[in-house]
Parts: sequence; C-alpha cells; structure tokens
Amino acid sequence: MSAQHSAAGTGNDRRDTGDWWRQAVVYQVYPRSFADSDGDGVGDLPGVTSRLGHLAGLGVDAVWLSPFYPSPLADGGYDVADYRDVDPRLGTLADFDTMAGEAHRLGLKVMVDIVPNHSSDQHAWFQEALRSAPGSAARERYVFRQGKGEHGELPPTDWISCFGGPAWTRLPDGWWYLHLFAPQQPDFNWDHPEVRAEFRTTLRFWADRGVDGFRVDVAHGLAKDLAAPLRDIGGVEAYEPDDLPEDGSHPFWDRDEVHEIFRDWRTVFDEYDPPRIAVAEAWVRNSRRSAYATPQELGQAFNFDFLTASLHADELRAAIDTALTDARAAGATATWVLSNHDVIRHASRHGLPDGCDEEAWLLSDGLASALDRAYGLRRALAATLLMLALPGSAYLYQGEELGLPEVADLDRADLQDPVWTRSQGRSKGRDGCRVPLPWRRDGSSYGFGSGGSWLPQPPYWGELSVEAQEGDPATPLELYRAALRLRRELLADETLEWVGAPAVVAEGLLHFRRSGGWHCLTNLSGTPQPLPDGTLLLSSAPVPGDLLPPWTTAWVRVATD
Repeated sequence: MSAQHSAAGTGNDRRDTGDWWRQAVVYQVYPRSFADSDGDGVGDLPGVTSRLGHLAGLGVDAVWLSPFYPSPLADGGYDVADYRDVDPRLGTLADFDTMAGEAHRLGLKVMVDIVPNHSSDQHAWFQEALRSAPGSAARERYVFRQGKGEHGELPPTDWISCFGGPAWTRLPDGWWYLHLFAPQQPDFNWDHPEVRAEFRTTLRFWADRGVDGFRVDVAHGLAKDLAAPLRDIGGVEAYEPDDLPEDGSHPFWDRDEVHEIFRDWRTVFDEYDPPRIAVAEAWVRNSRRSAYATPQELGQAFNFDFLTASLHADELRAAIDTALTDARAAGATATWVLSNHDVIRHASRHGLPDGCDEEAWLLSDGLASALDRAYGLRRALAATLLMLALPGSAYLYQGEELGLPEVADLDRADLQDPVWTRSQGRSKGRDGCRVPLPWRRDGSSYGFGSGGSWLPQPPYWGELSVEAQEGDPATPLELYRAALRLRRELLADETLEWVGAPAVVAEGLLHFRRSGGWHCLTNLSGTPQPLPDGTLLLSSAPVPGDLLPPWTTAWVRVATD
C-alpha cells in the first residue's frame, strides 16, 4: 500500500462563509517568539507579517495572536496595561492593520486573545484606584477588601493564586486587592457596569479593525461571589475541573453568572457580518463546558481532555466521544489541541515514560526521566494526524509543525515565567515551550532575528528549522503541509462513525470513518494492525505493506463506503 500526497486545491474551502470556524485549523502565534523584524531579540507584529506566507503555505485557516498589547510583561503579556493598543516593543496599531490586511489577502482569518479576568497593575484604572481612597468609585472596578485579624494583617480569604501563594496583596493603606494570578494582575470586578462597558468597547475596537474572532482567557473566572462576608474554600492550593461544584456555586470559578456576561458579548459579535466568533479557555467540568460554547454565548470552548489524555486508545476514545457529545449539546463543534503556550510541547510530553512527573522532569533540566526524542516525535505525529481527522476545529501551536521539543534545560537565570518565582522554585514554568522559533539552519538566532532571542535557543535548533525541513517529505513540516492540504479536500460534514467492536480499542486501535470513504486509523499499540482495503492517502510514519505499524496514524480512502 503506497502513500499518496494529495495536490493542493481549493476542495471544501469554507473560509469565506460565516461558519468558517466550525472545522477550521487555527495556528497560534506567541508574538514575542515568532519572528523579530528589528533585531531587538523580541518578536513583533512586522515579524508576524513577514512570515504569514509560511502559515498560508502550511494550509491553516486562521492565525490566533497571543497578547500583543502594552504590558509590563509580568506574565508574558497576559498582564494588559491597555486593551486597545499595541506594545511599542511589538509595533504599532498601523503594524497591526498591515498584518491583518496581509492575513486576509492570503485567505487567513485573524483571531486575537482577549484577557478579561484581570488587567496589569499598570493599567490606568488600577493606577487611579491606587491613588484613590478606600471605598472610592475608582476602586470599585477591582476587588478591594479589608483583611482579617486584629489589625487587618491577614488576607480577606484563604484563596490561592494559580501561580502560587495567596490570591491577595496588601497595600500600604492596609487594604488588600484580589489577583487570581500574579500580584501584577489585579482581578476586575465584573459586577461593575463600567467594566462591562469597557470590554464591549474593546471587542468592537478590534472587530472594526478586521478581527474575525477572539480567544477568551480565563473565561470561567470573570464572575465572583463578592457578597460579604467572602467565603473561604478550605486552603485548596490548586484545583481540578472535576473538583468544581456542579451547581456553579464556587466563589470564583465557573459561576452561573458568567454566562450573562457572554450572552451580552454575543450581542456585540452579532452586530457584524459575518458574526464574530470566540472560543473560551474554560477549565471546567465536562458537564458544564457546553454552556460557554452555545450560539447564544461564545460559540466554542476549548476541550483540554484531549490534550491531557495519555496515548491509550480507550482514554483517547473517551475524550473524543465526550468532546463530540458536549459540542453537539451546545450546537457548536468540538475543539482539539495538543500543544499551546501553557503546556509542555507534545513532542516531548509523549516521549516521557508513562506516569512521569512532568514538573520533576523540567526541574531536573530534562534529566530525571529519559526522553526518547524520536519516540516522542513519532507518537506526537500520530496524535496530530488523528486530531486533524476529527470533526471540529484544530488549534496548532507555533513550531509544532517543526516537531519542536520542549526546551527543558533553560538556565534558572533565564527563566521569565512568574510561575517560577511565585512557586518559590517548585515549578519551572512555561518558558520551555516559548523559546523563539528557528527559521534557518544558522545565524545568531536561527533566522528569528538579527539580534539574538529573548530566551536562549538550544544548539540543535537549526536542524529543526523551516529551512532544514523544507522539501523533505520525511520531515514533520512536510507532513503537516500534506495533511492540511488533504484535510481541506476531504472535509464534508461533521459526522464521525467508529469502526470495529470495543475489542479493537482494547487492542490499541482507534478507527473511525468520515463522509466520503475517508477512514482514519491510529495504532497506539506495540503490534502492527491490519489496514482496510483501499488507498493509503497519508500516514504519520512509513507503512510497509498492509499492516499499520505501532504508533502510526493512517488516512485511507475505502471505495466500498
């Protein structure tokens, strides 16, 4: 059985329709690490514009930009000082307009991050609050409270920051303010009408500039129970979505009131033709995720179960079935993601032994458990080809098309993620997946820019670069290109039908069909598995004969369907 890479063609191209997002492939750009146009070591918007041809050639439908707004960078740009401008280190509004215009010329939709749970402590509103007296109107836009204890010396509650330590910081005047993340990221009070109006204005500002959609950061955190007295939660230092109450009664995560906010946002999105779309970053129970994704709210919600699942056939199938069921219940489509700016790259994650403590692995600079890079990449590519065959939207993270691994051995002195300092060295943080991309084999930053890079790149980076992989059919880059071209031609409706009895899954094989005779088979076992009669369209690794090798995904056209 020989593989056939399909030629490029328009196929079922939905990018010019209002439902372009339902089965789109969206490419996430972390702007500071994508491409640097001015040689200062930091990626910027002109750099993004200069490399949009790579994304168009890759075959994605949309580009999503992580925050590029003015920011002191206490949290990599997710501490926003001005929601309607561009950080001068990354460019100007004119540069954004140029980038968006070029993206649209190339047929790419544009999505941007919106960060509504908190601002930077340098935001004009928070600076005004600091200058204002306790109880003033300026402070009502955020969450200020008096502390406990005889002299108010204890935090108002036992709430813990996601980055470690208390979720409260005390001011010199004795009052405390809430920050579910870093102290430089004070939480907004979404009960305040000015906060709601401000974000409606911000959504329109970017939609008017041609933005087609939004990724909503911490979508499940906006609404909080701020009625006095605030409730303790029992010293919980971290949370899992399944630990949250089903009834939406948690003091600050996944409260029912948050949906009123997003129904209001939907009225803004629907002012445009086509309507703007959004996807929620909502780490919540499966049973509650669909509410964020309804047509009356954001339209989609990220499904992280697929990302966190191990590569065991039964676990992956359960994650897929749950995501599809939730999406149908919401009237949306499922979302699939394997890597992003917050997690260890999946080319490394899937090369670690089962049960490996990933935090310990990072803290050991990648030495605690043996990482088999070739094995990890093979498994990662099999997972990717599986993901791209599923109905719904696939979200890719910059550099995964190059098979980039996590840079686990960054020196402590180079770490910039607040997780490292806030956890007091117990977590190395997320810098390892944010190392700037390699575009060329050589040079001071492998083509990222002329002045080095803000995070050090490893010496093997050049051999993983776009230049090194270009035109070689055995590379991850050319596999991604072939898969995205073929995917666009094969897409029809959004149905999926599993093939084979449950025993097939128990043997480590995932097999489903899509409309038009397109079958996807993923062998997650150590034993070759038989392929159906048909034409092999594409595979994540070479397929000799009619047996699918271990840790390989194949797309097959079966004429008898």
